[in-house]
Amino acid sequence: MINMTTRGSLFKAAAVLCLGMALSCKKSNVETPEPPPVDPPASGNTKQTPTTNRVELTNDSIFLYAQQIYYWNSSLPSYDTYEPRKYTTGSTNLDKYENNLFNLVKTSASPDYVAGQLAPKYSYIFDKANANPQASLKSERMSVDLEGNGNDIGVRLGYYGTTSNFSIFVTAVYPGSPAETAGIKRGDRVTKINGASYGTNFNAQIATIIAAIEQNSVTFEINKSTGETVSVPLTKAIFRSNPIYKQTVITAGTHKIGYLAYARFSSTANSVTELTNAFNFFGQHGVTDLIVDLRYNGGGYVSTAEHLINLIAPSTATGTMYVEHYNQTMKEGKATILKNQPLLDANDKVQFQNGKIVTYADVNYSEAAMTANFAKKGTVTGVRNIVFIVSGSTASASELVINSLKPHMTVQLVGQTTYGKPIGFFPVVLENKYDVYMSLFETKNSRGDGGYYTGMVPEQNLAEISGNSMYDFGDVRDLYLARAVSLLAPGATVTSQGKVSSSLNRTASASSALTLQTELGPQEFKGMIETRHKLR
Repeated sequence: MINMTTRGSLFKAAAVLCLGMALSCKKSNVETPEPPPVDPPASGNTKQTPTTNRVELTNDSIFLYAQQIYYWNSSLPSYDTYEPRKYTTGSTNLDKYENNLFNLVKTSASPDYVAGQLAPKYSYIFDKANANPQASLKSERMSVDLEGNGNDIGVRLGYYGTTSNFSIFVTAVYPGSPAETAGIKRGDRVTKINGASYGTNFNAQIATIIAAIEQNSVTFEINKSTGETVSVPLTKAIFRSNPIYKQTVITAGTHKIGYLAYARFSSTANSVTELTNAFNFFGQHGVTDLIVDLRYNGGGYVSTAEHLINLIAPSTATGTMYVEHYNQTMKEGKATILKNQPLLDANDKVQFQNGKIVTYADVNYSEAAMTANFAKKGTVTGVRNIVFIVSGSTASASELVINSLKPHMTVQLVGQTTYGKPIGFFPVVLENKYDVYMSLFETKNSRGDGGYYTGMVPEQNLAEISGNSMYDFGDVRDLYLARAVSLLAPGATVTSQGKVSSSLNRTASASSALTLQTELGPQEFKGMIETRHKLR
């Protein structure tokens, strides 16, 4: 583990990405001092004239911070060339700032910009007023955040088929949610929403579907895997959610395979004990192999990812786990603008050193300081073979786990190409209102491997469903899980909880004609958040 001074969260991150970036966070319990005006560099800033206009000042700040701390800062134009104050289009200030950030990213021509998209792939701005859960239940945010707080009905929907003939499936149910209480399971097919049928015109119907499920209450007509059709009324509620969808041990011939379906790399308080207990369970059952299902896991806290890596890794894994690489300005300690960002302690309080407030400018961003080392945890010590189940929603901290273990284990992937986000960040606070998450560092494993900006391609690339059926987490009839088991125990008969599955070698096409489940409805946070920092 990186030997760092612990800092409390500046935010409580939530689910994100609806064809762009949108997430819910919790306010810090302290006010971050408003950054004072930043002196312009000696050249290239003749257009940065004095102003008291709040929008102009914040647009300036977004550019000036990027100029020093953005991972691809060397590709950015000068202030005078870019003119950040021109971004005044939008119905809200947030619209203006997001427009500024997007165009700034676009000028960098970095992997953060994807042609045809209307928002950066990685960087984004969050308005703290949209914290989750909110006092009012009615909210556009339908999510479980990185502290385990839910504020919705607790259902994740997927859309499969073609634009003119699609089905709606429950792809996940958040533990502790109204949906779980009502008995809804992954694999249930939603045939009607508030009495209306859908499935004949995706482009025309999806907005109506999302509007319906974002209300305080909604009624699903559901076709269960048993063939039974039931009507299920659901009312939005605030709840606490366990980040583990499912843990079980699958016996396949002589192999005892530990299966873990993990939703998000949530906070230490929400995840560490649950993960530790899961691996203690695996250790008690003598697992010989592992399957970790990260198909809907968009990442979260780097510290939690590190804990999972140490639980999985064999005891022979020592030395470097991964390294965080910042830009040259940061590594040389020249990102002086960060003196305006206090580095809070574990209780979200301002820290002092030698009578001065400790800021992000005091952090050591060198590779030596940002190297994490293995420190084995738990009782699962000898597993050498692991399969990760992945999809386009598998991102950031999830990919970090996979990449960090590759030099030390036989790692295979089943599913679909991952999101592709080797980039992490911490927030820059502006106006005591906005958290700006710019791409700040790239992670690489002990071999120096990284750069998977277009995603990790599975050795076994499959559609999530075949025909018109889907199964719950841990059910070996699930296409992804069946293929994962067959890789670990080829040709073996599977006995799981006293039940025998007759077929493990199902096949499917590379992808369905329509697989928008990773982009619509309640979404998983996509990001990799560093909250630990070692001072110079």
